[in-house]
Amino acid sequence: QVQLVESGGGLVQAGGSLRLSCAASGTFFTIDAMGWYRQAPGKQRELVATITTSGRTNYADSVKGRFAISRDNAENTVYLQMNSLKPEDPAIYYCNIETRTPWHPTYWGQGTQVTVSS
Repeated sequence: QVQLVESGGGLVQAGGSLRLSCAASGTFFTIDAMGWYRQAPGKQRELVATITTSGRTNYADSVKGRFAISRDNAENTVYLQMNSLKPEDPAIYYCNIETRTPWHPTYWGQGTQVTVSS
């Protein structure tokens, strides 16, 4: 069984910062990409940022320059440093990993709420 445990969400004032963490545990093949997605009420889930094993990153245009994704391969953990949070950033943030497990390559975390007060 694979678990993705997220932490770090909460309430912050606009302009503030939060750091999300997601630790993967259980039995799975090598993790390739790790990432963060978010879903606001009434909207579809959207990509926030991804990072490959080699450290190559990809960001949504809306968070470039404000958010930074990183990972600890030894700990199977991915982080999302969110700075300069804006009123349009509130959502449930989901951790995602893409593994080489043939029968179940994709896993999602349970989500962590990020709220930004103006």
